[in-house]
Amino acid sequence: MNKDRENARKHDKTVLQWHPAFFADIQIELQEDADSLIFENEHQLGTKPMEIDVLVIKKEDGKMIHKNIGRIFRKHNIIEYKSPDDYLSIDDFYKVYGYACFYKADARAVNMIQIQDLTISLVCSKYPRKLMNHLKLERKYRIQKIESGIYYVNGDVIPVQLIVISELDPNRNLWLRSLTNHLDNENMIRQILGEYNGNLDNTLYRSAMNMIVKANKDKFKEGDVLMCEALEELFMEIMPDRVQKLMDEAQKARDEETAQKIEENAVQINKLTSILLEEGRIDDVKRASEDRNYQKKLLKEFGLLSEKV
Repeated sequence: MNKDRENARKHDKTVLQWHPAFFADIQIELQEDADSLIFENEHQLGTKPMEIDVLVIKKEDGKMIHKNIGRIFRKHNIIEYKSPDDYLSIDDFYKVYGYACFYKADARAVNMIQIQDLTISLVCSKYPRKLMNHLKLERKYRIQKIESGIYYVNGDVIPVQLIVISELDPNRNLWLRSLTNHLDNENMIRQILGEYNGNLDNTLYRSAMNMIVKANKDKFKEGDVLMCEALEELFMEIMPDRVQKLMDEAQKARDEETAQKIEENAVQINKLTSILLEEGRIDDVKRASEDRNYQKKLLKEFGLLSEKV
């Protein structure tokens, strides 16, 4: 293993940035109503570093949101997200509730944001049993399960919902349900790859897919034939048949040395694609298929560039 590849592997051990993928997933899930909504990532409260994870504002207050996770929405909707390795605590609830109150009070004019125009959504990977027991026993709230993974917390002037990602129905919330580091459902994998294949140029899908691959990298390696082969099939389609064209050129080449160069280049591109997929660098696969200079740069990075090419 060369040093460049070893460094790339070390780099992958850094902390995964889940929030950009979550922000992308929220927009994918609510895309049916996207024309009616404004999405703000890490909305800052006041001048000090207090940030709401996601703020979703309805353009038209009376318009109903069709998606299951958005039916509770009113005009101003505050969303708190916890990554798969984090948990939703009792104090997290009070922090977000405080953010909602501060957001209301921080408007340009007094009572410009009505209290009845606010909602809170709490999103986490596992059911927060301690928090929910606290809300039932101490706050006297009533917990109502609306459907798989979606709970309404009733009893407050501000509507609150809990979204448990691991419980969501993948047929209804595929991209949120896939935002995990334990992706092992064969049907979900096929669904994700299929939808992604139809949205290759969409930055939201690319952001979400990048995180899915990085967080489940072990399953995309040789040990998990299903995921590895499915992903490779997908990206061989993205390559615009470049490898096959190179092989065809090699067969037609009169000069034996030229043919050998082209064949070697085809082999290198195959190796590069496999390495990039293994490292979860989806954007680089697509860019390399379109930009020959960038492709050469990546070949050099991984020690695959032959002097003959």
